[in-house]
Amino acid sequence: MLRRIQALPWIHTAYDIAIAVLVVSAALRYDDAYDQLVGSTMALVLVFRRRRPMTVMGLVSGLALVQYALASAPTAYDIALLIAMVSVVTHARRMWHAYTAGAVVVLGSAVAMGIDESVADIVALSGVCAAVWMTALVLRTRRLYVDSLEARAATAEREREHLVQIAAAAERAEIARELHDVVAHSLAVMILQADGAGYALKSDPDKAGSALKAIGDTGRDALEDMHRIVRVLRAGRASAQDADTGRLRVSLDDLETVAERARAAGLKVDLAVEGERGGLSTADELTVLRVVQESLTNVLRHAGPGAQVAITLRFDKDAVLISVVDDGAGKLVGSQATADRVSGGNGLVGMRERVEVSGGSFTAGPRLGAGWQVDAELPVRTGT
Repeated sequence: MLRRIQALPWIHTAYDIAIAVLVVSAALRYDDAYDQLVGSTMALVLVFRRRRPMTVMGLVSGLALVQYALASAPTAYDIALLIAMVSVVTHARRMWHAYTAGAVVVLGSAVAMGIDESVADIVALSGVCAAVWMTALVLRTRRLYVDSLEARAATAEREREHLVQIAAAAERAEIARELHDVVAHSLAVMILQADGAGYALKSDPDKAGSALKAIGDTGRDALEDMHRIVRVLRAGRASAQDADTGRLRVSLDDLETVAERARAAGLKVDLAVEGERGGLSTADELTVLRVVQESLTNVLRHAGPGAQVAITLRFDKDAVLISVVDDGAGKLVGSQATADRVSGGNGLVGMRERVEVSGGSFTAGPRLGAGWQVDAELPVRTGT
């Protein structure tokens, strides 16, 4: 409710005008011209009490002193002095301003009462001024508390939006890695198979037919992976249909399929798995598979058919070690293919990000002589 009121500046303006009219009405009750002039001036000054509370307090105090000097008695429109004090206590930036305004009003009231009045009357009037001052202080405390709540709410909102942006960026990066791994690997295999089928179409029709069949199988698998990714994006999780068809997730069981595709594309792949395969979570199994898959894609892209690749997965008690080593098809370090690999790209960046997200380490670089080597280590964490 307070925020709604603060959001309507015209309410404050109307309230200030109403107070000014009240002071003017009190001044018009007096017949003397100076009373009407001083009271009207006080009312006009009070309109600006929110913007310049100390300035308004000083002007109203001066006008009240002028009025007392002319009439030697307090008037009804001197209430403007209390209003100015309340404005200082409520809106001033420093507390010493509030204390100063309170002291001015109390001393002024004592002087206005004169020495003829009893001590009890002076104490009573000072008590009224002190009560008004304390009420204004409560209003000030309440306003500052509401302001702090609004500031905290605004900060929390900004932090929440920032976290949402970070989460969205991380999700986009993960989707980009997944799409890159699926599309790049499948296209690399299909392109090489298509080239091989074109060369063998006349000389060896059977081999060309096998290559075309491999292209179809690779394309269907890639399309299925794309459908899986899209379903996850739409539903936020794998659907029950995925579980029924046994394609809930990509796992280490697909390693041999990935290696066989690479063999069909012309690579000489040797896959060795050492140790017990248990202990990896679903996400980590996908990371292992994608690292191997992207490594083979890089061999196909940069070394080409005929390269020999050794893939080794060693499962230790607390970590799984991944090693993918190729001979670069005999191309020495410094060749254009090796230079392209060293320059990096989405493949190496994606592998590194996947491994680091899982809490592991990743290295990739040329071997001495010819070829390339990829090494990764992931901690073993139980989960599904």
